[in-house]
Amino acid sequence: MALPKPHEADLVVIGAGPAGAAAALAASRAGLSVVLLDEAASPGGQVYRAPPAGLSVSPGKRGPDDDAGDALRAGIAASSVVWRGSARVWSVSGAFRVDAVTPSGNESFFAPRLVAATGAHERLVPFPGWTKPGVIGLAAATILLKSQGMIPGRRSVVAGCGPLLAAVAAKIVVAGGAVAAVVDLSGPGDWLRALPGLARRPDLLRQGLGWALKLGAARVPVLFRHGVVAVEGAEACERVVAAPVDTEGRPRGGSLRGFEADALAIGHGLVPGAEITKLLRARHHFDPAAGGWTPVRDAFGRCSVAGLYAVGDGAAVAGAEPARLSGQLAGLAAAHDAGRIPLEAFEREAASVRAGLARMSAFAGAVGRLMRPRPAMVEAIAPETVICRCEDVTRSEIETAIAEGARDINQLKHFTRCGMGPCQGRMCGETAAGLLALQVGSREEVGYWTGRPPLRPVPLADLLGRFDYGDIPVPTPAPL
Repeated sequence: MALPKPHEADLVVIGAGPAGAAAALAASRAGLSVVLLDEAASPGGQVYRAPPAGLSVSPGKRGPDDDAGDALRAGIAASSVVWRGSARVWSVSGAFRVDAVTPSGNESFFAPRLVAATGAHERLVPFPGWTKPGVIGLAAATILLKSQGMIPGRRSVVAGCGPLLAAVAAKIVVAGGAVAAVVDLSGPGDWLRALPGLARRPDLLRQGLGWALKLGAARVPVLFRHGVVAVEGAEACERVVAAPVDTEGRPRGGSLRGFEADALAIGHGLVPGAEITKLLRARHHFDPAAGGWTPVRDAFGRCSVAGLYAVGDGAAVAGAEPARLSGQLAGLAAAHDAGRIPLEAFEREAASVRAGLARMSAFAGAVGRLMRPRPAMVEAIAPETVICRCEDVTRSEIETAIAEGARDINQLKHFTRCGMGPCQGRMCGETAAGLLALQVGSREEVGYWTGRPPLRPVPLADLLGRFDYGDIPVPTPAPL
């Protein structure tokens, strides 16, 4: 069979969550030909994830996210955007070629402009037992609840920091599960200080209060200023142990609290999924308030690499609505940069979007402070705790590598294989870098993993496709 032909467009957008969908729609409305790619079968991203075919959300359990997701998908379907779902992007190269494994095989897409809207992934600071079956991330629990209608376990502990704690715990209760406890790194004072910022989004504040009322009605105990210190069980999660912590997450003594549970949903904030901008060697800077290493951008999402735009939580963690607005700005900028929107019209349209984004900054800042990294948690990790679960690398092995001369995160990777597994350092990278920073001085000195393809694991058979020897072009032999 013939190899598939590359697809050409004015703009390729990677990621179909609120940011990517908004970028694609804004650029398409301005006259650009746009291809929108996502690993999921339907647009929506994590926050507006669509249920799989054959599984619908009952009317009594529908929420604002379900309606927003339906509207997003309807907008894409009604537009001229070329939608390619179930597309696993594994390589992006300069100016710009995007390679993805799709249901049609390995396909290549070409465009002079690219929007990276790849969302965020979870931060999870390891502790003894975190690799046991039954321990999952808060975002993973959200996916189970939203897209599969499943609860994490018969009896769950929900732990970590930020608004997802109440969201996940309340959804488990509504779905018929039991929540043994909510374990929150933040204290009541942190939530009170965040209240003025949270009140800038009264709709979301009401939603959060609704979650809290559901937990109160179910008599779920909430342990403020506590953290999980261990998961116990012979082969899987059977008991979750929590302890008091200080404002930076450091255990401060006091009584341990144990909860019988077969599941723990835990998360310590979000990290921008900036793999594409790193792969393309755009400039980045370290911003703890935005989740970590973020691409350097202008107000419209333009990166230091010409034609590259980064938007949404993949560029700076801020939430769904700021992500949507940042995507809209980048779509308008891409169309303007392509000569499709005159300067005056571009500035007029962008001004209202930028004003909306500015109104979101107080809310995003409040949430960011609740979800901020707590370096003392990394300091407290026990020596034999596994840091990189893909390669089974412990803290003591990382510290041995540091003692032997590893001084940046890529040297550490070479010394230990930390970050070389299927997740490519998404789960262990923040913790490994934090441990290294304790010795070398700062996260800026430590750096970040060098971006390399494949961005996602893909079977070699999917890249090769189906062919026989008759399909291989053989040049005519040169005359003797």
